[in-house]
Amino acid sequence: MAQIRRLPSDLVNRIAAGEVVERPASALKELVENAIDAGASRIAVALTDGGLTRFEVTDDGCGMSRDDMALALERHATSKLPDDAIEMVSTLGFRGEALPSIASVARLTIESRVRGAEDGWRMVLDHGELVEEGPAALPPGTRVRIENLFAKIPARRKFLRTPRSEYIACLDIVRRLAMARPEIAFTLENGAEGKTRKALATQADEPLATRVSQIIARELKDNAVAIDLARETPHGAMRLTGIAGLPTYNRGVADHQHLFVNGRPVKDRLLTGAVRGAYSDMLARDRHAVLALFLDLPPQDVDVNVHPAKTEVRFRDANGVRGFIVSGLRQALATGDRRSANGPDRKAMERWQQEPAREETPAALRSIFEGRDWTAPQARVSEPRPEWTPQQPQALPTGRAEEAAPIPEEAKEFPLGIARGQVANTYIVAEAADGLVLVDQHAAHERLVLERLKSAGAGEGVARSQALLVPAVVEMDEADCDRLEDAAEGLARFGLSIERFGPAAMLVRAVPAAIAKADTGKLLQDLADDIAKHGKNEDSGALLLSEKLEYVLATMACHGSVRAGRVLRVEEMNALLREMEATPRSGQCNHGRPTWVKLSMEDVEKLFGRH
Repeated sequence: MAQIRRLPSDLVNRIAAGEVVERPASALKELVENAIDAGASRIAVALTDGGLTRFEVTDDGCGMSRDDMALALERHATSKLPDDAIEMVSTLGFRGEALPSIASVARLTIESRVRGAEDGWRMVLDHGELVEEGPAALPPGTRVRIENLFAKIPARRKFLRTPRSEYIACLDIVRRLAMARPEIAFTLENGAEGKTRKALATQADEPLATRVSQIIARELKDNAVAIDLARETPHGAMRLTGIAGLPTYNRGVADHQHLFVNGRPVKDRLLTGAVRGAYSDMLARDRHAVLALFLDLPPQDVDVNVHPAKTEVRFRDANGVRGFIVSGLRQALATGDRRSANGPDRKAMERWQQEPAREETPAALRSIFEGRDWTAPQARVSEPRPEWTPQQPQALPTGRAEEAAPIPEEAKEFPLGIARGQVANTYIVAEAADGLVLVDQHAAHERLVLERLKSAGAGEGVARSQALLVPAVVEMDEADCDRLEDAAEGLARFGLSIERFGPAAMLVRAVPAAIAKADTGKLLQDLADDIAKHGKNEDSGALLLSEKLEYVLATMACHGSVRAGRVLRVEEMNALLREMEATPRSGQCNHGRPTWVKLSMEDVEKLFGRH
């Protein structure tokens, strides 16, 4: 057996570096966090070639003396842990090996000046060896420069990506930390081949919503709701703040979900699962919310030492935290009530302003509600093609309108106006006091039915249901019957009464009154498919029954809603509009698309060149 020996200090530092320094971005994270913990009010980051050649962090924090600087470059030395209570971490980090680990795999230059001191001090280490030190002239604060990362470790260097990829990773790190600290001014510049571009510039003491919107997307501020609520725990208050995008303002990937715990950016499965649960009945399953959430709780209730880079955390009361986030998000989104994402899709609206050459089609309106560009050029006015002759057959119009009477005085207070007609038997056209409203009748009614089902099942006892005169027998796969049988008790709370009828059939005795006309066979099959798909979750294990039922209710609502293509009377249209105005979350359908869009009269007049 080989003899046990002590590893040399330089190799120990390299091993430690492997835990915290994977690429320029991971080293940059350590340096920026140090600047934040030093009490900086301004932090400037400068990259060269995405950090592959060089990156530098300058702050105006408390600075370090000559002796403190030498101690900071030793392993397991820190100013961030005042005693031995390692579980009571209140800073962004306390790993004493961060600076020496980085210095062991790169050339590190650190300059610092304590506030009030006449001059500063400078130390230069090249892959672990001190090569230079002496006085330095700089303003109070600290400047750290890292050059040629992994230059002497080609096995690690070859795994680094292109300058562009490394720059994107660095930018993501700085953006997340900048969101967490709106009181600090951040700048980030990236240079290459003599060119420098400023990628981020924020002001100090910005409102949280302003800072987050500036970093994620400027339009988020107008398409989000603010979150601020607290709950007491045995060790103190737990607070959730931030902004959450309306369900209609969503993305195809989850990259725009930013989560923070005690000011620390994290990528935690429990938190992402809670976000998905909160939006479960408001987004399509392939769409993701846009938000920034800040969870603050006592240090005793969270363990931040489960990951070397501290990007994962563990909660003492995981279910309590999850429930707090889900209920908090839903409560905040309910304040948005009937709001929809501001205005229709910009690209779709640009098509209205083109000179007409072809006939308008219902696809034009669909593109507005689905947030996609039209697949073919459209016109805002129908005109015959040059080759048109009277003998050619013409398509019958699919729109119809009521008599354009003035808006009644009592209707001027209706946010969605009064119905004026229907287009393609799918879209309701309404006139409000301040503009033109277009409503997707199927999407809107689907949301209304879902809210009725949820409201009916929220109280004690069984929701109002309608018993079938003759119970329906639905033959199904045995596995599907097993799934429905397991969920029968929960479904009964919402008015759907089912029971097992042999090995491969289910008996339906009653259905929710809100969907009394639904096809029971198709309904049960869709419910079984939903339970099969969402019975397990890759992030958080088995879904809670309440979350399973959210998916189930969305499916039930779809079966009970007014379909596109159905002709509605004007009274029915107006009844739908009034119910939408009184129903929470009616601004988006169950899949996250808008149920209505509004054009201001000013925008309508612009279409016709009146402005």
